Amino acid sequence: MNQKKNYSRRKFIRNTALAGSAFFIVPRHVLGRGYVAPSDKLLVAGVGAGGKGGDDIRHFAKSGNAEIAFLVDVDDRQAAQNRKLFPKAKYYNDWRELLDKESKHFDAVSVGTPDHTHAIVAFHAMQLNKHVYVQKPLTHDIWESRMLGEAAKRYKVVTQMGDQGSSNDGVRDLREWYEAGLIGEIESVYCWTNRPVWPQGIAWPNEKPSVPEGLNWDLWLGTAPYREYEGNVVPFNWRGWWDYGTGALGDMACHIVGPVFKVLGLGFPTEVTCSTSTIYTGNFQQGYFPDSPPVSSSVHFKYKSKNGKDIKLHWMDGGIQPERPDELGPNEIMGGHGDKGNGVLFVGTKGKMMCGVYGLDPTLLPTSKTKDIKVPKKYPRIPGGAEGHYKQWVDACIAGYEKGHKMVDSPFIGYAVPLTESILMGNLAIRSFNYKDAEGKFPGRGITLTWDGPNMKVTNFEPANQYVKRTYRDGWPDLKF
Repeated sequence: MNQKKNYSRRKFIRNTALAGSAFFIVPRHVLGRGYVAPSDKLLVAGVGAGGKGGDDIRHFAKSGNAEIAFLVDVDDRQAAQNRKLFPKAKYYNDWRELLDKESKHFDAVSVGTPDHTHAIVAFHAMQLNKHVYVQKPLTHDIWESRMLGEAAKRYKVVTQMGDQGSSNDGVRDLREWYEAGLIGEIESVYCWTNRPVWPQGIAWPNEKPSVPEGLNWDLWLGTAPYREYEGNVVPFNWRGWWDYGTGALGDMACHIVGPVFKVLGLGFPTEVTCSTSTIYTGNFQQGYFPDSPPVSSSVHFKYKSKNGKDIKLHWMDGGIQPERPDELGPNEIMGGHGDKGNGVLFVGTKGKMMCGVYGLDPTLLPTSKTKDIKVPKKYPRIPGGAEGHYKQWVDACIAGYEKGHKMVDSPFIGYAVPLTESILMGNLAIRSFNYKDAEGKFPGRGITLTWDGPNMKVTNFEPANQYVKRTYRDGWPDLKF
């Protein structure tokens, strides 16, 4: 590592421990009526100032109650737009330096980095009693997700995952329809996406291009093993590499499976099976690309409902879709009307309903039933829907933990953690399916993985457990209380 540019693990832990015992900016409601706090807005530090992280930061600023106080990015090129938009925000390349030096000068952290650095940034911010907003999926590994849930309980900060669609009206419509008994007990759910729209199922390139000016490649790698720079990874195609991303399932399932969790209140799966596409190269030899998720996959989860009955959830990506229901007309769109490659189909004992990505376009089947629905609205709507997701978190942070943790739609505890762990359990199954042993065989294929959720362990195929938790690269702090 370039020690002039990167903070050492020892220095970071020492400094953040000191900062953790210092005083913090306190919201006005804590200080009492009439007291003017140092800032009457939520002071936000944005870690990940470009791409989706940069978009999140702009939404917080638009809420009217947030001030962007700091920006952090390892890539000056990606951060350029928001640095111009927020010229008063102090800029850092290394989030550890931000926490070391500035922890008394902001209230909350937005984490909009690649998947493999979500957990480490959020965890250490939470240890400094900072509220956190973390892009989906919440973490890269199952163990990381569990640790963020434990941190949320311990440090009592307001948390929100960046699956903005959970604030849409459609998610509430579906939940109210189900609870009104319109489709009976749900037995199966089918979820699908047309992603990936980035390269997957490929070998790591052999080219060695120069690192672009403005990108700190070593900092970008962060917790991941060191590799020489490859130009096809930054700023977006990292999703197609296991070291950094979580594939199509990790990218889209929070937006597609999320409404299912809202409707059914699911927890940990008990069983998972899967199959994936296989790629054949010359002479009909199967391609083997362990560094990259497959081009397409099909994953099948089993859960226990609240009344103890089995619920099956089926996931398909790479453009695969389930069989069209008989109740759907030949020219009617299955799933969402806008983004036609994504959807959810709920199959109940008395009927069916469906929606698109983000819970959009909720529809009963046959579709003619939808216009006649008269079900009381039990759950409050969020002004602005998905747009309101950002303001909701800002307002909750200003309200403080006691009130605020009940004001958000995607809190870590009770929603984002179990949802993320389920999604990552699907990736564990995919990686187990493509696990090759010393004899060149694939012993993880053709079996069902049984999952001990409380203990985060596959009980019948030990090689799968290597995917529960990865080892961080030397020099990066672990998630320790």
